[in-house]
Amino acid sequence: MAVQSVTLHLPETVMQRARQAANALERPLEEMLSAMLAATLPDMEDAPPDMRADLARMTWLSDQELWAIARSTMTEEQQKRLRYLTRLQTQRSLTHKEQEVLEFMRQEYGRVTLRKARAYALLSLRSGRPLLANG
Repeated sequence: MAVQSVTLHLPETVMQRARQAANALERPLEEMLSAMLAATLPDMEDAPPDMRADLARMTWLSDQELWAIARSTMTEEQQKRLRYLTRLQTQRSLTHKEQEVLEFMRQEYGRVTLRKARAYALLSLRSGRPLLANG
């Protein structure tokens, strides 16, 4: 991977926190800043094209907004419909319309899950500790 140089003008408080983190990790400041940027900026290659901008914008959401996303779920109605169609397809062939609805529901489930994962990753990064770790 090619490396590019960039000049950043950062507030002293940010530089102070960056130096503290680099010292704590026993890493060069530049390496630590590069790793933080890489972790903060989402890799969009595998994300659905229509979600890429939304996932990138999440970087600038407040913790409160991220927690709302992290705790979000599909509606109860959507969950029931998804379970019903998933069970139904094991019992018989789905109609074309049922297949379309099931595919849409699966995609929606994937979107909710992707947004939740991004929110948890950002919250974990901001807090400096894993949020989903056991014990």
